[in-house]
Amino acid sequence: MTYGTTRRTVLMTTGAVALAAGCGSESTKSDTPPGSQDLTKTADIPEGGGKIFKDQKVVVTQPTKGEFKAFSAICTHMGCTVNQVADGTIDCPCHGSKYHIADGSVAHGPATKPLPPKTIKVEGNSIHLA
Repeated sequence: MTYGTTRRTVLMTTGAVALAAGCGSESTKSDTPPGSQDLTKTADIPEGGGKIFKDQKVVVTQPTKGEFKAFSAICTHMGCTVNQVADGTIDCPCHGSKYHIADGSVAHGPATKPLPPKTIKVEGNSIHLA
């Protein structure tokens, strides 16, 4: 026994496809720029200090009020992950290397190369990793 296409079947199928596609739904949109990752809020980065994000291998600092910088969290000496930001430096626990929070330059060896900068974007109160 075969059945012809009914108006009900067409409407139900069209509605299901529209729902699956998220037809014009605002809830599917994100404020995060394309290709970037939501990292943290600006309030989470202390002025004159910073915060390490181990999973992303990045450290974000705020050398002066409202100025945010980001660097690789991998020490350029032997590849250890830095473990703290204190007293104006980003510190590595392995051999004692320290880097300036303002530019990633070496403050104390044995490292001889600065931490590579990372690209971040500050939008409102959010910091995104590009």
